[in-house]
Parts: sequence; C-alpha cells; structure tokens
Amino acid sequence: MTPPAAHVAHPDQRQALAFRHVSKQFPRGDGGALEVLRDVSFDVPAGSVVSILGPSGSGKSTLLNMAAGLLAPDQGRVLVLGHETTGTVDWSRLGYMFQDDRLLPWRTAIDNVGLALETGSIGRREKRERSQAQLSLVGLGDFASAYPHQLSGGMRSRVALARSLVTEPDILLMDEPFSRLDAQTRTTMHTELLRIHRERGMSIVFVTHDVEEAVILADHIVMFSPRPGRVHTELAVELPHPRLGTPDALSLVAELRAAIAGMSADWVI
Repeated sequence: MTPPAAHVAHPDQRQALAFRHVSKQFPRGDGGALEVLRDVSFDVPAGSVVSILGPSGSGKSTLLNMAAGLLAPDQGRVLVLGHETTGTVDWSRLGYMFQDDRLLPWRTAIDNVGLALETGSIGRREKRERSQAQLSLVGLGDFASAYPHQLSGGMRSRVALARSLVTEPDILLMDEPFSRLDAQTRTTMHTELLRIHRERGMSIVFVTHDVEEAVILADHIVMFSPRPGRVHTELAVELPHPRLGTPDALSLVAELRAAIAGMSADWVI
C-alpha cells in the first residue's frame, strides 16, 4: 500500500467524481460542532469501481450525500463529471442505492422501480418497459407484479438495485446496500453487481466498513481513518475476478486488516 498521490486542483473530465480538500462539520446540541470529514481528496475514474472503506461514523455516507448533491461541503469542492455540485449538474446521470431498500409496500416491484422515472417526462408505456427491462437485468423479470412483502431480502435488494439503474446513470452511488443480507445472499449480490458493471460500464462508488467486501468488488480502495474521516490509504486492486476466497484476495484482506488494527481499535471488522 502506498500513501495517497498528490491531486491536481482542476476539474478532469476523465474522472466520474472528484473530491478536493473536502471538510464537513455538523452542529451539536451543546452549541459545538462535530467534525465528520477533514481535508478529503481523491478521484473516481470513469468506469471504475471504487470502494470507500472505513469505520462507522467516519463520514463515508456524508461524502456520498455530497456527491449526490444532498449536502454541501463546508470547505473544498465536489465535482461530478467535471462539474461542481454547486453549479450545473445533470443529476439524472447519478443513481443512488441506500442501505435500506426503501420500497413502498403498496407498490409492486415494477412500480417501485418506476418511481425513479416519475419526475421525468417519459410516457407511461416507456416507463413500464424500462422498469421491466431493469427487473430482467437483475433476474426478477417474472416478479414484476409482486409486492415487497412477497419478496425475500435478496429479491428486495435486487428491486432497489433495478430502481437505481432505471435512469441509466453514468455513476452509481451505493451506501452499504448489502449490509443487511445474509452471507450467501450477499455473495450473490456481489456477483450480480459485477456482472451489471461489466455490461453497463458505469462508475460505482461503494461505501462499506467490510474489508472483504471492498476487496471482492473494487478496482480501487480508499480507506478512511476514524472520525474525522481522512484518506488514510489509497490502493489499486489489480486482481482478476472472481476474487472470493483466492489466496491473493485473502492476503490483501489480511494486509488491510493489519493496517486497520494499527490505526484504531474502534473499527469493527
């Protein structure tokens, strides 16, 4: 592992996302401030899978919300496809998959997927066709009329993934989306996500506190320190897929866990 490389200060169209010296605080009830992020800088190259690996409370979700335009940094800049989030960004080019599936219980699977298209101008028929196509992409083409309570946890996650893909985004933000799944279902979702990435070629930013998950999925890992979150280490993962259980992947997992152990005893792994 090598320390983070120096970052240039100008936008780069080759980067899907760029974070430049980003810091963020939140007010506390006692009148003070909770520092969540401090001077964070790194890039997400177009078409790559980048995992942000860090302990709970290190600002990973906060950074993702900045990339989605839901929060603004106190200091620094966030650039989406070369444009600052404070300027003109085509937000339809981003998809967001949350930790919870956030499916509406009164809507069928296909109607939950179509939620992401309701703010656009496309017609009802096209919306349904696109929603059905995404359900088929995630292996749920035969479950379009099923309601959330009729689906397993893994199937609900697939519906949520289909919803985040239905706008055909260039960037997919994922905030610990598989953390509530059992180990076997989680492994299946990892395989599916990598398959979809090969087919679509979009950029993926995957937030996790699970070392093995980061190694299995990512082309590049950005490891955060405990709060306030800072970039502790960046490294490329140049291992062929599939990686689960391979000697090289296990060695990298052990190396990262050793680095974490030296950083803080507060990181649950």
